[in-house]
Amino acid sequence: MTEVWTMGELLVEIMRPRRGMQLYDAGEFLGPFPSGATAIFIDTVARLGHSAAIISGVGDDDFGKCLLDRFARDGVNVDHVSVVPNKTTGVAFVTYFPDGSRRFLYHWDNTPAVMGKVPDPATIDAPKFFHVMGCALMPNEGFRQAVFDATRMFAAKGAKISFDPNIRFELLGGRAAQDILRPILEECSILFPGERELQLLTGETNTEQAVKKALAGPKMEAVVLKRGSKGATVYSRDAHIDVPAYPVTEVDPTGAGDCFDAGFICGLLEGRSPKESAEIASAAGALDAAAFGPMEGDISPETVRAIRERRKRP
Repeated sequence: MTEVWTMGELLVEIMRPRRGMQLYDAGEFLGPFPSGATAIFIDTVARLGHSAAIISGVGDDDFGKCLLDRFARDGVNVDHVSVVPNKTTGVAFVTYFPDGSRRFLYHWDNTPAVMGKVPDPATIDAPKFFHVMGCALMPNEGFRQAVFDATRMFAAKGAKISFDPNIRFELLGGRAAQDILRPILEECSILFPGERELQLLTGETNTEQAVKKALAGPKMEAVVLKRGSKGATVYSRDAHIDVPAYPVTEVDPTGAGDCFDAGFICGLLEGRSPKESAEIASAAGALDAAAFGPMEGDISPETVRAIRERRKRP
């Protein structure tokens, strides 16, 4: 039995080593780093001690080996990752600017990153969560529909659906985010938006009204609003809980939100309260942001426990 599943892109990330370097200028890059929001999420679930599987694809190339070796090291099930001959693994190039903004250049449509196939339901045994990243719904309509089909199948198998809108505006191509992402909310139990994403999804500019509207979803149990360095707020229909961020020296914020999602889901799997789950999530996100590379943070049950205990000390 695998507890947590996801379906989406597998990429390697090639990064500028210093802030302020434009992607169009000749110069240094570092990488490849295993990446893709779904990959970062599911690898963190495995590193936190829970059974995890991903549905995706890589090319039969060195970048694909980079990803599969990482999953093998960390214990992610890749039985549903296709290794596609004569196709190259997806790539994302990224640079950072002094104001904290990022720019991505993606090469992943028409790659194995968006060629994952919905598993035979007979092969899926008692899943607990199926996690969807919004960026997986953006490259093309065919893969978007496949992720929707998988979502419905996992829900029918008893899994709760968790969803991070994770909007990448570079991938929208002029389309409305609501049109692409909103259908998943019909099956969603746990939503992980930022404030702007929540407003885009609900059409409400007031955050409290946007939360209320999201919680009206037919299966919605919690909206976990991610506020970056300001922490997070967990909303249910009858309460909300604020959890501060753990202070770290930020090196690379890419992937921190994906690790946050994984930490929260792992907390729930362990029977922890929403507050404790959000603390685990914040710790995982902080540890990831403190390292260079999208999934290179030193994340484990032990390191998460240590950073939480440091806050408790007088």
